[in-house]
Amino acid sequence: MKKPAFIAIPICVFVLAAASAFAGVTVTSPTNGSTVSTSVNFVASSSTSCSKGVASMGIYPTPYQLAYTVNGASLNTSLNFNPGTYNVVVEEWDYCGGATTKTVNITVKTGQSAVYVTSPANHSTVGSPTKFAATATTTCSLGVASMGIYTAPNQLAYVTNGASLNTSLTLSAGTYNTTVEEWDKCGGAATTPITITVNSSGQTFWNVHSSGGWNGYAQQPPNYSDCIGCLPSGPGTTWAMYQNIKFPTMSGNSTQFNIGGTMDYSDVLWNNHLIGDLSSQGLPDTNHTLVPTLHNFTYDVWFYSSNIGSSEALEFDVNQFFDGMGFTWGHECRVEGGNEWDIWDTVTLKWLPTGIPCYPMQNAWNHLVIQVQRTSNNQELYQSITLNGQTNTLNWQYAPFSAPGWWGITVNFQMDGDYKQTPYTVYVDELNFTYQ
Repeated sequence: MKKPAFIAIPICVFVLAAASAFAGVTVTSPTNGSTVSTSVNFVASSSTSCSKGVASMGIYPTPYQLAYTVNGASLNTSLNFNPGTYNVVVEEWDYCGGATTKTVNITVKTGQSAVYVTSPANHSTVGSPTKFAATATTTCSLGVASMGIYTAPNQLAYVTNGASLNTSLTLSAGTYNTTVEEWDKCGGAATTPITITVNSSGQTFWNVHSSGGWNGYAQQPPNYSDCIGCLPSGPGTTWAMYQNIKFPTMSGNSTQFNIGGTMDYSDVLWNNHLIGDLSSQGLPDTNHTLVPTLHNFTYDVWFYSSNIGSSEALEFDVNQFFDGMGFTWGHECRVEGGNEWDIWDTVTLKWLPTGIPCYPMQNAWNHLVIQVQRTSNNQELYQSITLNGQTNTLNWQYAPFSAPGWWGITVNFQMDGDYKQTPYTVYVDELNFTYQ
């Protein structure tokens, strides 16, 4: 738990190969990230590069628990689930001894009619087109008939059949009190209001977690400087990053981050240069004309861990450098360290407690949206932190620091080790970065 680092140092990044383009599982029901009732309908099909074809398919609600199998290349069945969050694996086996899988993350609820909106976050600032993703449950025995989006009272902008929606709407700049609604087949309905501010001039890097350009390195006590000579194999600090992970995932390709070792309270920071020097996104800004014009940034990410309690803290940072000035918006979710958000003060070079609780869920996907701004007089403004739909507004300001020789915009993801450097894993998905 130290100040964020900014220098990119190459390390070995291990990438898992994707499955063959000629084999795969397609799940049409339930949709990934959806909330469903206790009786879950599964509809899936599969293909294979094996000349003999697909032999059978099956459903694993949890690892090693095969709940259903059927011969052939398709399935359509309903299974009963207890309330909770599941990473369900649908698998196909072919006649050549091969197999492929598809993971679907679902949340099972019971006894209520409700709408669950996963995107956009409530009280968030978004670009246009704006992505809306939501699912619905109902107490009606006949199920959900349709869902829709109201961008204003009595203004139905979108409607679709079924218990889920995933679409993008083109909206002009401004603040919208939107409502996502479901209508069931018994004549009932449920709604969830979502307030958003649309900044139509913003640009977004999508799925940064799966792009190139990530570098990771250890930060060790007592001074926590970037450990240039440290190798990922340790022994003091060990770390690894694996892209293109199929389980667990929301988008179909998550990224796995691991930390371990023998040096207590050591950390690992991963960094990606998006704009300017060492840009991984094709925006080197060699003429130094883009970076100084950018003021507003949104760090939007989903993360998952089955042993989140072993984390001393998780850190999510935005950095900007130009004309000898450095701006670091550091956000640290202290988990084992006290379940509170801290932010980084570039003046005192200390982490400051915000009083905002941070309790990420274990064995479930957590949605984090961080919004920050460089003000017109070059001050760092921490605007808001939204975790799992709960928004807390800060509006705290700090001065920049001296950073000669750097030019660009970077993002960080950091994992901190605890008092016995307990190893743990975090999966990151749908990391989107919006700038204006």
